[in-house]
Amino acid sequence: MRKINFSAGPSTLPQELLKEAQEQLCDYKGLGYSIMEISHRTKIFEEVHFDAMRKAKELYGLGEEYEVLFLQGGASLQFAMIPMNLAMGGVCEYANTGVWTKKAIKEAQILGVDVKVVSSSEEEKFSYIPKVEFSDNADYAYICSNNTIYGTQYKKYPKTKVPLIVDASSDFFSRKVDFSDIALFYGGVQKNAGISGLACLFIRQDMLERSRAKNIPSMLKYAIHAENNSLFNTPATFAIYMFHLEMQWLLNLGGLDEINKKNTQKAQLLYESIDLSEGFYKGHARKEDRSLMNVSFNIANNELESIFIKEAEEAGMIGLKGHRILGGIRASIYNAITLEQVKTLCEFMKAFRKKYA
Repeated sequence: MRKINFSAGPSTLPQELLKEAQEQLCDYKGLGYSIMEISHRTKIFEEVHFDAMRKAKELYGLGEEYEVLFLQGGASLQFAMIPMNLAMGGVCEYANTGVWTKKAIKEAQILGVDVKVVSSSEEEKFSYIPKVEFSDNADYAYICSNNTIYGTQYKKYPKTKVPLIVDASSDFFSRKVDFSDIALFYGGVQKNAGISGLACLFIRQDMLERSRAKNIPSMLKYAIHAENNSLFNTPATFAIYMFHLEMQWLLNLGGLDEINKKNTQKAQLLYESIDLSEGFYKGHARKEDRSLMNVSFNIANNELESIFIKEAEEAGMIGLKGHRILGGIRASIYNAITLEQVKTLCEFMKAFRKKYA
């Protein structure tokens, strides 16, 4: 029996895509070899590579003003690459909403960048999205759109007069966003759009001009990767292949507006199970800032949490243990998690409460 995987990432994949990849693993489209075996310089792979880029832009409704980059090192390498490529000697402003923004701030400081933290919710264990006003003269403004550990999410991005950088790793390809101020939009794809080993970036052309002016190693330079269509070195070919399958899957579903409707329905159902439990379960994030992707919560009697996780696994549900920093329980309900699977979790939560309340 296939488990219901609520892991925060790498996370569950649409089962039909796993089957498609399985069918083509040894013999891609009847050609007699695997997509993992062929050179990234061949026409066969380039068709996958460039169509994946095209479909990714189509989903977000982007034109020629943005380039798509496929890079390795996951989203975490971008914590350093962003200031290396885009800091111009002025102040770089960050909104601190959790572990991943703290890591990004640290990497920029290691590089000697003048970092200003303009808002933070750390004093309340990152349980909300703080109000933020970025200045009009920073080199860039930086946010993380969804906070995997704490279960918070920006409902709208802050308006900025300076280039806005968005780490969207954990709500990537889950909803339409307003790109009006966005200069760089990026994420690791292993939560909502594929498998680990690949970071996808949407970078505005003026940011590539900044990168061209920088004297930094070639492998860390956005402009080099853009000029070489993300084929400057051997890319993560199988990860790009899986990403391509996910892009087509999302288009077949009707695009990001449709997947957002499904994600909203799943989240509402799960949050209702928490809110209507008469205090047995307690959500971590403030209601107005709750994530549609990661639902972090506790049981009032925290001694029951390990029992909850164990019994959930016995019932066929994995990945529910909260992050080691926050503890508790976390259900990541990314694109590939179905409404029926969330209903199964909610029914388990109801039965567990009845058993132990």
